[in-house]
Amino acid sequence: MLWIMLTLFYGVVKGVREIVKKKSFEKSTLMEVLFFYTLIGFVMLLPTAGNVGGMTPALYGLVAVKSFIIFVAWLCGFKAVKEIPISVYGVLDLSRVLFSTLLGVFVLHETLNGNRIAGIVLVASGLIALRFEKPWRERREARKAAVPGKTAGEENTEEGISSEETTHPAHVEPKEKGNQILFIVMAFLSALLNAMSGTMDKILTKDVTPAQLQFWYMFFLLLMYAAYILVTRTKMDVKRALKNYWIWILSILFIFADRALFIANEIPDSKVTVMTLLKQAGCIVTILAGKFVFKEKGIGYKLCCAAVIIAGIVIGSIR
Repeated sequence: MLWIMLTLFYGVVKGVREIVKKKSFEKSTLMEVLFFYTLIGFVMLLPTAGNVGGMTPALYGLVAVKSFIIFVAWLCGFKAVKEIPISVYGVLDLSRVLFSTLLGVFVLHETLNGNRIAGIVLVASGLIALRFEKPWRERREARKAAVPGKTAGEENTEEGISSEETTHPAHVEPKEKGNQILFIVMAFLSALLNAMSGTMDKILTKDVTPAQLQFWYMFFLLLMYAAYILVTRTKMDVKRALKNYWIWILSILFIFADRALFIANEIPDSKVTVMTLLKQAGCIVTILAGKFVFKEKGIGYKLCCAAVIIAGIVIGSIR
């Protein structure tokens, strides 16, 4: 079915976008990426400006509310992606399934049956288990160190990381524990706000076209980031940002993926629960990127946590 393919496309591209976000921070600041990512995306939508009028004042207001939700979600999500391992962020982002289910029950009055309760329990268990990844890895490395005849260099080689790499700043464990907790909370807040935005998408696309929704929410979002920069007097290096090709790639991926998702939401037969499941394809992309692109540790454990969460999503989606 078309809406299934469109949602799956969105999910895969979403995972790729997290990789591109993290790469973009190597050349630009957080606000430079956020503002110019939004600006370039909006400029790409200008050719559709002639077909986006005709909405009621109430609908403009609702789209502005959606934009504010995304405004805060992106501030939190981009900061979390920048500061914590991408494989961890990918698993944490699966919590939006839990939030989407709860929103479906309390906002859309969907039924919370036995399957959904079991799914919520599994999702929560997978997220809690992720908290113990570091102690698990430390115990595993300690057992390896106890094996006679092995040197530290050999143990690191088995993990696919040289002894020289483990001393490089890119492979140092996250900064202070307090800061890491803050970034994890920001990742969860981003997931909650994105779930709220997704719920609004399904409601709004009953009355507005995908082109209208995408154009106006990007317009309001751009105004909000511009206001934030002016009020906080954030310094921006325009030349550096425009030369950062990762921001351009991010904008292109964003526009195409969001349009696919809005079209899928507009199709009457589309099911929010199934769409929520398909969107999580990006999690596998980010975990694999953590291993092969950013050389992160503990990927096997994170894949197991993701498998538990995805199992919960599948069970929760069964009627």
